[in-house]
Amino acid sequence: MTRADLAAQSIEQLGTGLRDGTVKAAELAEAVIDAQEAREGSLHAYRSRDAAYTRAQAAAADAAFAAKYELGVLQGLPVSAKDLYAVAGYDTYAGTPHPLPMFAEEGPVIRAVRGQLAVIPGKTHTVEWAFGGIGMNPHWETPRNPWDAQDHRAPGGSSSGAGVSLWEGTAVVALGSDTAGSVRIPASWTGTVGVKTTYGRWSLKGIAPLSPSLDTPGVLTRSAEDSALAFASLDPHVGEARRFLEKCREAEVCRFTLGVCDWMFDNNDPGVAEAVQKALDELASAGARVVKVEVPNLTELHELFRRGGIAGLEFAAFINRPGMEKWKQSLDPIVKSRFAAIEAVPAKEYIARVLRMSEMAEEAKPVFECVDAIVGPTIPITPPKIADLQSVEAYQTKNLLSLRNTSVGNILAMSGVTLPVGLDAAGLPVGLQLLTPNGADEQALAMAVASEKVLGAPRARLGTPPLCG
Repeated sequence: MTRADLAAQSIEQLGTGLRDGTVKAAELAEAVIDAQEAREGSLHAYRSRDAAYTRAQAAAADAAFAAKYELGVLQGLPVSAKDLYAVAGYDTYAGTPHPLPMFAEEGPVIRAVRGQLAVIPGKTHTVEWAFGGIGMNPHWETPRNPWDAQDHRAPGGSSSGAGVSLWEGTAVVALGSDTAGSVRIPASWTGTVGVKTTYGRWSLKGIAPLSPSLDTPGVLTRSAEDSALAFASLDPHVGEARRFLEKCREAEVCRFTLGVCDWMFDNNDPGVAEAVQKALDELASAGARVVKVEVPNLTELHELFRRGGIAGLEFAAFINRPGMEKWKQSLDPIVKSRFAAIEAVPAKEYIARVLRMSEMAEEAKPVFECVDAIVGPTIPITPPKIADLQSVEAYQTKNLLSLRNTSVGNILAMSGVTLPVGLDAAGLPVGLQLLTPNGADEQALAMAVASEKVLGAPRARLGTPPLCG
């Protein structure tokens, strides 16, 4: 099993090989270690990795296969974990300069991965405390977007190493988290598939927090079909993962009505709106019903988000707890620059924002009476060059734009998926966002799989990133 073999095969194909004995988890582990050694020096997906530990996990998976234990579709497969997740064998830093001993016990999501004897080859980089959509971190290496061979461009955050780990061949599933877009942004900017789960559907235990009222665990994968399998294997409600994938495969785009949100197309960088519109035209030609929808309150929503929403306020409450002084003192200067304003917000304003967000979510529900999903560009801008983001003002401008469309899903309590649909004028990936009602995660994934049948999987539609060829 070579790096190329691992990169070319789906979760289903790799699983078939592991179960019929033509592939060993140990061989996959060596391909992952080889890819890490070859590419980590330039791409920097991982904060920490451990070749010996990776081999030990693979040996356990192979032993289980030999004993005829069937533990799940991820058995023996490499799964990277964002460095917010507590994972035995790796310290948790949450993007900070200091380890967090209070986040050492694995939570239900990681236990679901471990219970299948998947192989976790390392912890991928995150923005400090997941507080940002660009992917930068002054304490650690900022992962490099593999689609630009000349300039270091943003990989998307806050799950900044997740999408990179998929393309560099060191994972087939990447665990992330999404508070305002932190799964969907790196997925969109790296040309992978990202799943934002319904808030509360997956447990947050064992995951360092940003905003407990908005944080959602999620996954990034190399295709919609892989996302369906990964989601079902980790979800406590779906049931048998392979059966779920078959149900998703039965879905056809002609069953779905897609509601185009023009607001999400406003002020897009060159090639972004065009790539999404082309994909929507292809889906319409295949039978999907594509209509215009008005989502209420989006201007107000974005203004609320621009003023910090509730995520900043909840994070400020967390970082000001006794015992957190060391982590507050070492905060990223860009985060620190916002803290005086965040900490000055009175409790009554926080409560008012929470109530207004709940009202806006209710006011948006009638949209889904006539459409199955709200659609638009996942991110309106091209991944910026890191060199252009060295001032606080430049960073904050791009950061707000990166989160503009994705934050709708969090504030209005929706689930959703982003699919790669093309390259923009700069040659960087563009994502199509499918937002579905709260609790409709299965529908979002069925739509994604059906759309992928029409549009093609990421590797076929986009090609291979220049730095991962």
